[in-house]
Amino acid sequence: MSFIQYAGGKMLAAIDGPVGTITFNQPEKRNAMSVEMWEGLGEILTAFDAAGSIRVVVLTGAGDKAFVSGADISQFEKQRGDAAARAEYDSKTRAGRKIFEAYPKPIIARIQGFCIGGGLAIAMTADFRIASEDSQFAIPAARLGISYGYTSVRKLVSLVGPAEARMLLYTGDRISAAEARQIGLVHRVVPLADLDATVAQLAQTIATNAPLSVMSMKMTVTEATKDDASADQRAIDASIADCFDSRDYREGRAAFMEKRKPTFTGT
Repeated sequence: MSFIQYAGGKMLAAIDGPVGTITFNQPEKRNAMSVEMWEGLGEILTAFDAAGSIRVVVLTGAGDKAFVSGADISQFEKQRGDAAARAEYDSKTRAGRKIFEAYPKPIIARIQGFCIGGGLAIAMTADFRIASEDSQFAIPAARLGISYGYTSVRKLVSLVGPAEARMLLYTGDRISAAEARQIGLVHRVVPLADLDATVAQLAQTIATNAPLSVMSMKMTVTEATKDDASADQRAIDASIADCFDSRDYREGRAAFMEKRKPTFTGT
């Protein structure tokens, strides 16, 4: 694959058929996220959306040490030195975060090495987390004297429950990939040698399914994590109607009757 550089080369993008790959490319800092990298992430996802052919996105970290080791602490003094600076930091990264959180297509986090703090928040925002056996996870906010935001904590609680969330948040302790799998933080843990193949197989499986169906179900799962009053039932109903009116639905029915694999176009 050939990569296109964003954020001064700290973010890389590549397209291979229906799969788009985004690489956090700051290995000398264990891929710690800077403001520029958040901006680059938003730009890449926007470009992927415009490409039209992308059905699945894979997130990965450069090198063999980390997925993302958290926020770039070297920027803390200047950009997150106090509450006012933190508000400015949030303002600068908000656009990238919103694009990431609202991205309509499935996202797979390919995790190797450290997945810490803000890096874990990124992984939790993905739809799937596939980790190598040597991966480590932690939320060290309490050891830095800061706190985690509502959205990230809600995602954590939805994955592991309040008891395990408290353990991770209050202690700041690191846990192994095996422990992360046990509490439901990640979907699968595989030997490092099998990580790429496992991620590729999952991506291809999803990419061969009907795109409108997958996007509808992603939205519905997201809305289902909200309380009933906040869930956008109208948007859910509209997405279901789009599926039933689509060419892909007709193709799916025809393929089933003809005992062949369907060819979906996303229309």
